[in-house]
Amino acid sequence: MILDIINKKANNYELTKEELETIFLGYLKGEVKDYQMSAFLMAIKINDMSDSEIFALTDIFIKSGDILDLSYIKGPKVDKHSTGGVGDKTTLIVAPLVASCNIPVIKMSGRGLGYTGGTIDKLEAIPGFKVSLTEDEIKKQAEDIGLVIISQTKDLAPLDKKIYALRDVSGTTDSIPLIASSIMSKKIAGGADKIVIDIKVGKGALIKNEEAAKRLSSLVIKIGSYYQKEVRTIISNMDRPLGNNIGNLLEVIEAIDILDNKKKGNLYDLSIEIASKMLSMAKNIQEEEARKEIITNLNNKKGLEKFFEFVKYQHGNLENVEVKAKVYNIKANKDGILKDIDALNIAKLSLNLGAGRKTKDDKIDYNAGIVIKKNIGEEIKKGDILASLYTNVDSINFNIERIFEIS
Repeated sequence: MILDIINKKANNYELTKEELETIFLGYLKGEVKDYQMSAFLMAIKINDMSDSEIFALTDIFIKSGDILDLSYIKGPKVDKHSTGGVGDKTTLIVAPLVASCNIPVIKMSGRGLGYTGGTIDKLEAIPGFKVSLTEDEIKKQAEDIGLVIISQTKDLAPLDKKIYALRDVSGTTDSIPLIASSIMSKKIAGGADKIVIDIKVGKGALIKNEEAAKRLSSLVIKIGSYYQKEVRTIISNMDRPLGNNIGNLLEVIEAIDILDNKKKGNLYDLSIEIASKMLSMAKNIQEEEARKEIITNLNNKKGLEKFFEFVKYQHGNLENVEVKAKVYNIKANKDGILKDIDALNIAKLSLNLGAGRKTKDDKIDYNAGIVIKKNIGEEIKKGDILASLYTNVDSINFNIERIFEIS
């Protein structure tokens, strides 16, 4: 039966909801093996899925576990999601900013998918930080400080969690149907009413072209509408890294710098855009009005204060945080103008330094990563430090021309 379903999708036939339930719920129970599900996911990646298959799969993911009841929180519950990019630490910036405007943010986040860490990996880089909370703890924290970020619990969309880990190591991270079902099942199970989805497109993203990004945007809005959730999307560029720091603890440090209003650039701009959309939806106000409120709370450091309060509440300790790794510098081999920084090759280097997972059982080195020292458009002299590499591995191989374009 399982082989028949795999072959049916491999031959590009549409599957029924019952057939999808058979293979996916069979995998959740351990009756379908990793190698069988990997073959099936690859068939989906190659042959795509119809809208009806995607709606069915999302429903299967949602109903594989519990749905978080956030009815105790007055007013709309707002959430955001990013499809993942190099240096994307916007949740660490956006969530406290929105929460500082008296809009509760209760968010389930994921671990790394692809080259770099997910939000939960970044938070676990903070000593002592607790990513798993009980429902009572979530409720108390939401009422006390209005901000909770937790890992996907075993009871919420557990099937998605299991498939998510397998996609990471089976070459199927960039399948649009699987991305859409994964995102929306988590958001709906997580109890959000209004959701902003940042769809990354470019060399350093799961989604490589505008056409695929637009299809994903259309799909998540349709799925949201089906479940009576308001969804807005942003399509943002990921040809270049987001911000200057890549790697888990390094990204926490950069997020704090943004909240402390010490840095501008593409990370700052995108964080403001996402936060403004979330606040606009939650308060039913124009985005321009929401933007003014967000920038006010960035300037007066209320967003930063909320971040520190949140970290402390979840048992994290940011005192005397330092990156414990050997440091190697990449130096320019010629004079010129820095024309481009390749996000994909930066991501691959970061993975080799230890900042991501090559297999689903790999351990992450939270201290590993890269700090880019120069920005696009800057004049470069031979010998200038272009980037500092933080790692605990013994040998590093990289091709400077593949990462930095100087001319």
